[in-house]
Amino acid sequence: MPSARRSLSSAVGDFFAVDDDWERPAPPIGPLDWAVGIGTALVGILLLEMMRSVVEIDAGGQPHWVQWLAIVSGAMLLVWRRRHPVAVGGAAAVHMFAVGVTMPQVMGQLALQTVYFVAIYAAVAWSRHRRSALLVVAGITVFMLLWVGWQLALGGGIDELTEDARAEGTDGWFSPAVGAVVTSMAVNVFYFVGAILVGQVAWRSARQRARLEEQADTIAAQSDSLQRRAIVDERLRIARELHDVVGHHVAVIGIQAGAARRVLDKRPEDAATALTRIESSSRDAVTQMRNLLGTLRDLEDSPLDPQHSSTSASAAAGPAVHPVASSSASGDDGRHRRSPEPTLADLPDLVAARDHATLRTAYRLVETHDGAHATVPPQVGLTLYRVTQEALANVTRHSTATTADVVTRVVDDGSGPAYAEVEIVDNGRPRVGTSGSGLGQLGMRERAASHHGTVEIGPRPLGGYRVRVRVPLGESDVRA
Repeated sequence: MPSARRSLSSAVGDFFAVDDDWERPAPPIGPLDWAVGIGTALVGILLLEMMRSVVEIDAGGQPHWVQWLAIVSGAMLLVWRRRHPVAVGGAAAVHMFAVGVTMPQVMGQLALQTVYFVAIYAAVAWSRHRRSALLVVAGITVFMLLWVGWQLALGGGIDELTEDARAEGTDGWFSPAVGAVVTSMAVNVFYFVGAILVGQVAWRSARQRARLEEQADTIAAQSDSLQRRAIVDERLRIARELHDVVGHHVAVIGIQAGAARRVLDKRPEDAATALTRIESSSRDAVTQMRNLLGTLRDLEDSPLDPQHSSTSASAAAGPAVHPVASSSASGDDGRHRRSPEPTLADLPDLVAARDHATLRTAYRLVETHDGAHATVPPQVGLTLYRVTQEALANVTRHSTATTADVVTRVVDDGSGPAYAEVEIVDNGRPRVGTSGSGLGQLGMRERAASHHGTVEIGPRPLGGYRVRVRVPLGESDVRA
């Protein structure tokens, strides 16, 4: 039995949402509220006088102005029904009892019955706290029982209801007393419980609308946050690209210019070769800079795509094309056409461009089957290319190394997790007075992190320096 009571209590609490902390905002009292109160009072007086013209009104001997005052005072409670719902509900209950005792037929008029119904409804629908609403419901229930009991017992209600039955006789199933009591109870239950249920349904509808508004505000805030984050990510990506492009090509140009200067008089052919490399590297730098500027120009069309350039690369059919071999240009329509971003297929050319008399470079590709490197997603290939580019630039600027070996590994044989990896190893030591800003290594780590990759950067135990970046490949990233 106790568990059944707990279940009933839980059901009632759930229905009235007593644990919900939401407070329904109360609108200020406006002209419409005053119009409702005054209009109800005028209609109530008019209906009372119409009824008085048809039958005699039992007003307990009260004069007409007292009857009108009862209707006006009840109707004006509606002005505060939303601003002070609990107080109005309690005042309506007191008003109903007082008028019902002193002027029963005035209390039974349509206008006052509407006022009481709306007051009970508002007490439940507009109550600030659901526990207060539950207390109102409990109070109304107790009041209903007391009111019905007073009507039937102390107020002589049974005698009034059964008077005609005793005079004319009845042929119903039940006695007049039982029929009168049950009918009166059913009418009052329908009246009071109906007001409570309608009020609770109205509160739940308002709560649902508030939740939808909160969700809409949250979605809008998250959308703004994601847009700002996407813009920041795009700016960081462009900053990394600028750092890698400028650092790589400036380093190559500086090395080749120094070599040309040393052999200009003795070996003009070698100087011409170095100048050719300078020209090629400068053109390559300009091409890639134009690509980045084109990305910035396209922000109006695709402002929130942090992989805009990479997406363009993935959409290109056929083998990857190095930017040097496919320079950008401006068409007749004034739009900037960009060449595809570098991929793993461009690493041999990148490493070969670093090979010169003072730094010998070598490249090696290790893959589980022929052509595996071509199946690596363009975004991953671009990341490994930029990492290699930055690592070789650091070797040139900050190391005494004379050799640098670059190894690319693509593993997707199904025996373990698939991954693509690039490793750059040199034999040098840090050059004194050439410490950098650290942005290059930070860019490597950020690039790897964007693909959930791992990074190892640091000196080797046996001498030299190593940079290794490994990016995992999912099933959708490597084609069998």
